[in-house]
Amino acid sequence: MNNLCKSMHRLRLHSCNRMLAYGRVFSVAQSTTTHRQSSATTSAVKEKIVIPTRIERGPTDILMALSSTVGYDPTAPHYKYHDDPYLIPTSNANKKTYALAHEAGRKAALWVRQENVHLFQHQEADPPVQAFVPTMVYTEESQVETTDLQKLIDGVEVKDAILVYNLLKKNGIEVDEQLKQQLLELLCFYNHDDTLPEQFIEERWFRQGTVGRERQRKTWKDFELAEELFHGLETKRPEHYCAMIRGMARYFQVEKAWALYQETVEKGIELDTNTFNSLLHIASFLKESYDKRWELVCEVLSAMKQRNLRPNLGTLNGILQTVTTIGGYNHPRTYALRTLAEFKQLGVEPSLASWYYVLVIFCRERGPVSHVLHDILNEIEGREFTIQDPKDTFFFVTAMDICRNHLHDKELAKRVNQLLHHGENYNLIGDSYKESIYYRHYFALLATTEPLESFLDTYHLLVPNVYIPEPSVMEDILRSVEMNGALEQLPLLWSHMVQFDHTGRENLVNMLLQIMVSNQPSPSDPRHNGLIERFAQIGWDMWNRLEERVSNPRAAAVVSSGLSGPMLGDVLLLATRAGDFERSSSLFMKLVKNQHSIVGEPRVDGLREFVNLCVTNRMPSVAIQCLQYCSDNGYPESTDLGRHIFNSFALDQNQIAKIKSFVGADAVRTAKTESALKPDTTVVSTEPAVAH
Repeated sequence: MNNLCKSMHRLRLHSCNRMLAYGRVFSVAQSTTTHRQSSATTSAVKEKIVIPTRIERGPTDILMALSSTVGYDPTAPHYKYHDDPYLIPTSNANKKTYALAHEAGRKAALWVRQENVHLFQHQEADPPVQAFVPTMVYTEESQVETTDLQKLIDGVEVKDAILVYNLLKKNGIEVDEQLKQQLLELLCFYNHDDTLPEQFIEERWFRQGTVGRERQRKTWKDFELAEELFHGLETKRPEHYCAMIRGMARYFQVEKAWALYQETVEKGIELDTNTFNSLLHIASFLKESYDKRWELVCEVLSAMKQRNLRPNLGTLNGILQTVTTIGGYNHPRTYALRTLAEFKQLGVEPSLASWYYVLVIFCRERGPVSHVLHDILNEIEGREFTIQDPKDTFFFVTAMDICRNHLHDKELAKRVNQLLHHGENYNLIGDSYKESIYYRHYFALLATTEPLESFLDTYHLLVPNVYIPEPSVMEDILRSVEMNGALEQLPLLWSHMVQFDHTGRENLVNMLLQIMVSNQPSPSDPRHNGLIERFAQIGWDMWNRLEERVSNPRAAAVVSSGLSGPMLGDVLLLATRAGDFERSSSLFMKLVKNQHSIVGEPRVDGLREFVNLCVTNRMPSVAIQCLQYCSDNGYPESTDLGRHIFNSFALDQNQIAKIKSFVGADAVRTAKTESALKPDTTVVSTEPAVAH
């Protein structure tokens, strides 16, 4: 009991001490707070709180911010491929197939949703996401209103907009002039065709390279709804003429576009700057001679000046594009420099498309060497660009082409590559075709000018996730490896050739085979045994793949030369160097059995080494069979091979008789005489005697 009372007393004293301590802390905090409030009151009078302006954020800004903290990893596969080593494509064909197959799955899902609208009536998001809602299907029996037409125009659904407009016209529903103008602009811009939806980015990426080249001819659809709308207008305003002229110029209906422009001149109708820009872009189609083209450009610019229209970037690029079509060297350069100087005074900043046109003008294939790319990079280096002109995507691939073929300057190529990877400039690489051409020039230039070690660093950084070398680039790489004596890189390059589907390129395979045959590792090299064995394995793999293609009915049609005798002889030589008697015998038997179907004859080096391997393995009958093959095919070295076989084995009378029948008795008699004068070096056979 006493102990309990003492404990309670100590607890009460401890609690009192803690309360006193808390009281002292509270009093100090209260005095501090009072001091802060008084100081804040005095400072509030002096300082004014400024609320920052609200910044509009896009739907992916947070993701972009998170991505910027991680950085770009060129050694990782693109996010559109599964991050699985067995599912990551390692060839250009597979990359395209995988990406488009993935997108085809999304297309199939959209088709299922569209075909079964009654099954997808539930709301997946609030507010509803329009992309999740099945699209409206219009037929000839649909009851439509002008609001439907407005929605279709806003959604860029060209085909349905045409159908709905015809239904409105059929039902006698009046469409106001403003809505007709919007429909006219839609039809002129897209030429009555539906555009590829933005969500199908992979199809855009792999299709853009061909679309641009196809549009260098007239594709405007004559006498369609656009012309019907235009000619049906009672009062044609300037915006109607602008839409028609731009659309026709965009799709190279140049005669009608110029005729409409002449009509506006006669009627005094004012056009805007972008319409005049479209006329500048088709000047080369309107006039054939170079002088007339420049006169037409000056005429259009004079018309703009009379209407007090201020030129813009489109005007600059339109002039430069026309200058690229003017032949000669001095006049185009003079026109381009004069144009750039005048637009600089106007405060118009060139885009990458402008510099692309300058490169085309100054760095012509058969013209004098120009270093204008140095000046351009000095002007734009370290800057980040956005797309302002469709031809902006042509700058980087053209600049790299000039670095390789026009200037042969690897340092300049590195500057171009650094600009490409600065900020978001890689978005201006264009499409898959331009990206492939860009890296083809870059790798080919580095492979021929850069030290091998430095080039391999770039190679391992970008291959295969960013770029897969084409066969021509792989040839340059193999040639560089041979010149530098880096034979240890050949097994890796062969494995890459297998991954990149290059094993069907006979010239590439033969080149690698010749490098391995011609560059036998020195016995003093510590890598000697390992490389010889790996070379033999590569040769055996090459031969097996060729046989598979020849035996495959589908692939046999693309194999031009069938089974090649020289290739088989080189593979035999590599196998004999590695001491692989089993594979060497298999290759030789293949050569003997199919000698009438194999194209060409193997080189004698492989056959001679095979005879030596037979001597090492004490197989005189196989060596004599090889001698028979050489004799039947008329090799001049047959006599020496027969003498060598006779001196290397203890042969019976039947085997000696065979050698005599193949190379003659003189070779055997000479061999006997020589063997009598030399120490005994014969090898006793370990195989049974061969009967006649």
